[in-house]
Amino acid sequence: MRVREDEVKSFIKDLFHVCSQDSVKVEMKSRIQGLSFNIIMKIIANKRFYRTEVEDLEEASKFKDVIRAVFELGGTSNPGDFIPVLQWINFQGYDKKFKRLQIKSDNFSQSLIDECKRKRFDSCLDEGKPKTFIDAMLSLQEPEPEYYTDDIIKGNILTLLLAATDTSAVMIEWAISLLLNHPGVLEKARAQIDEYIGHERLVEETDLPNLPYIQCIINETLRLFPAAPLLVPREPSQDCTIGGFHVSRGTMVIVNAWAIHRDPRLWDDPLSFKPERFEKAENVGYQFIPFGMGRRQCPGSGLSNRVVGLA
Repeated sequence: MRVREDEVKSFIKDLFHVCSQDSVKVEMKSRIQGLSFNIIMKIIANKRFYRTEVEDLEEASKFKDVIRAVFELGGTSNPGDFIPVLQWINFQGYDKKFKRLQIKSDNFSQSLIDECKRKRFDSCLDEGKPKTFIDAMLSLQEPEPEYYTDDIIKGNILTLLLAATDTSAVMIEWAISLLLNHPGVLEKARAQIDEYIGHERLVEETDLPNLPYIQCIINETLRLFPAAPLLVPREPSQDCTIGGFHVSRGTMVIVNAWAIHRDPRLWDDPLSFKPERFEKAENVGYQFIPFGMGRRQCPGSGLSNRVVGLA
């Protein structure tokens, strides 16, 4: 909790400092992405790679290079996924690019793990410092080294970076855009914060349950602009029927959350931004699935909602 609150406060302080100058245009996209990455990296390894207080500029540069390459390659469609014969000839060199990125990403994650292992040998170095995700994984590795291998830890690090950063940043961007274009909603949200929080302090995580309209704004933002419009692909384990269509076992199935969230049969005035629709909604079920559903839904939904709510 402290990590998220501290990073949001640092973000606001930095933004206030920049905006205090006259007639300054502030580019928000990179700042919001930096906030998201700083939160996750503080959780993973107690490091900051964006804005102020960056301890190792060279390490920060390597991290940014890896992240940039990951999202560039991740956003590229691989024709071989749809035309299997193209995989045999490595069409467009996708496999080679992916392998190079895998090596670069693996080396960076391994350096974080090795650094944490060195510090664990000298307890005084970690005295007073919060326990990180890597610390927790290494604690599990000690009694079960054959299961909690370095590769398992590196895989979890990459999962956190990919799944818990860009999604939160995109949500914050859309929420800000929608509020600026709907001043009535912004004023209502401000009034609720002023009533409960006042002007003497910033919002804290423990305040969020007492700010229901803020959660309504988050939900409505996710409805109109889900961070993942097409959910993570699934494969049925046996032949089944979906929407009257026969789907064979092993077929790639993609759920279109964007279409469901804007379906006029499920939502009144679906294209309008109306956070109030969630004030009375008790159970929207399969109508609202920005994080998927069931036991394989996104495990980071709670983290994302708290980060967006604070920001």
